[in-house]
Amino acid sequence: MSASPTSVVPERGAARGLRGRWTALLAWLREHARSVLVANLVLQIAIVGTGGAVRLTASGLGCSTWPQCEPGSFVPVLHDATTYHVFVEFGNRLMTFVLTLAAVAVAYVVWPDRTRSRSFRLLGWVPLAGVVAQAVVGGVLVLLELPPILVSMHFLLSMALVSASLVLLHRADEGADGAPTLLVDRTTRLLAHVAAGLMVVVLVLGTLTTGAGPHSGDDEVGYRLAADPLVMARVHAAAVWAFVAVLLVLLWRTRRGGPAGTEAPAVHRAALVLLALSVAQGAIGYVQTATGLPIALVNLHLVGAALLAAGTTRVWLCTRTRATAGATTQVTPTS
Repeated sequence: MSASPTSVVPERGAARGLRGRWTALLAWLREHARSVLVANLVLQIAIVGTGGAVRLTASGLGCSTWPQCEPGSFVPVLHDATTYHVFVEFGNRLMTFVLTLAAVAVAYVVWPDRTRSRSFRLLGWVPLAGVVAQAVVGGVLVLLELPPILVSMHFLLSMALVSASLVLLHRADEGADGAPTLLVDRTTRLLAHVAAGLMVVVLVLGTLTTGAGPHSGDDEVGYRLAADPLVMARVHAAAVWAFVAVLLVLLWRTRRGGPAGTEAPAVHRAALVLLALSVAQGAIGYVQTATGLPIALVNLHLVGAALLAAGTTRVWLCTRTRATAGATTQVTPTS
């Protein structure tokens, strides 16, 4: 029996209404492209906190399988023996879902923009590719019961995604895709390179320090890496002090602007912010060590690492511009 006209009309009206709302959402995303990029960056940093909570509370196996939480169910299956671990792990997975939506939105607002270079448009796919990679690594972690090297890779991949998201936002704000030109002298640019390299060393040593300590992600053993946690902490601190020393020299060199009459206030401001973050991060590090590594402070330290990764990337980016010829004054082309 065919549908009556009165039933067909509401169905068509509902479909048109749904299409209208979808079209309006896509238009809103295009209109607020920068907000989408900012949201992606914030979420990339926030998920470091939720992922850190999983590791610090040894909740990595709160969901016993992947991509489902429990066999036959994508959500936690509650029973008398259910602990908080399952909620910590499932909460992180929900955050991953939200981040995935943001990454899809980033690709949608960046890739179709034919006014920008192909390199910039391809960069718009990096957050989504990173989310997929993180999901794969996370699944392998669960299936292999948290091997320490992969746990470290999980964190370091997050740091790379934070930096990539900052690059994407910065280049969007530049609004141009000309050849990179320096806003500082080459020595200062070299210092920015060194600072970025030292930050990579700091992050790697930080993951190894955590893996050697009591918050390595396993509540049955005191460590996941066979290394002296105190020695690792001292080596990590030495790398941080080296980074801060380079940053202070960079600040001193940019205090009066750039070379040959140019000004580089952006890199100086970015370096000041990075110095403040470094001081706060260092204070948290020393306090957490002196107070027995409380989970809250250790997790705050992880989020601080993400902020440092973003801040270092920002300083490095501010030493040059991609503005078109004539938009800046007496800049030095990069080699």
